Amino acid sequence: MSDTFITVVSGLPRSGTSLMMQMLSAGGMPLLTDSHRPPDCSNPRGYFEYERVKHLAKDSDWLGEARGQAIKIVCPLVKHLPLAESYRVVLMRRAIMDIVASQRIMLTRLGKSGANLSDARLANLLSEQLNDTENWIKRQTSVTLLAIDFQTALLYPVETARVINGFLGGRLAEDAMAGTVVANPTRSMPLPVC
Repeated sequence: MSDTFITVVSGLPRSGTSLMMQMLSAGGMPLLTDSHRPPDCSNPRGYFEYERVKHLAKDSDWLGEARGQAIKIVCPLVKHLPLAESYRVVLMRRAIMDIVASQRIMLTRLGKSGANLSDARLANLLSEQLNDTENWIKRQTSVTLLAIDFQTALLYPVETARVINGFLGGRLAEDAMAGTVVANPTRSMPLPVC
C-alpha cells in the first residue's frame, strides 16, 4: 500500500462505512482500528473504529500513524483533518431515510432514545452534515474524494471493488473485496436477536 496518503472511510453513521472497511481489509489494506467498540447485533462483523478519532478536533498529532492505512472518520469530523497530510476519502452515501431507520433500530437495540427529533427533521440535519462535509472536501487540494452508494455496493460488489481499487492505487485484491460484500451477513440472513 502507498504510504504517501491516508485513506479515510467516511459517511454518516449507518451509511455503510463498516462494510467499506471490511472490503478494504479483505483487499489487503491495513486498517488503523482498535477494539474499543466490539461487534454487536447492529454490526456483527465489527465497527472498525479508532477511539482517538473522536477527539480529532482537539488532537490530530497522531494522524500520521495512519499513512498507508485506512481509518474510519465519521463525516462531521472530516473537516478537522490536518491539511499537511494527503488524503483519499471514500465517502459512503445511503438513502437518508434508510439511515434514519437504521439509526433508530440500533438505538432501540442499545436501549437508548436518541435525539428527540422527528424522522424528517433528523433526515434534514443528517443531509446537511453530509453536504457540508462533501463541500469542504471539494475545496481542499490535499483531499481527493470518491463517493460510493451503499445500495450500489451491495448490488454490484465486483464493479464497486474495481472503482475503489483504481481510486486507491490499484494494488488491492478486488475479488476478495467483492467477496466480503457477497458474504455479508446483513445481506444474506437476518441479524441475530440481541
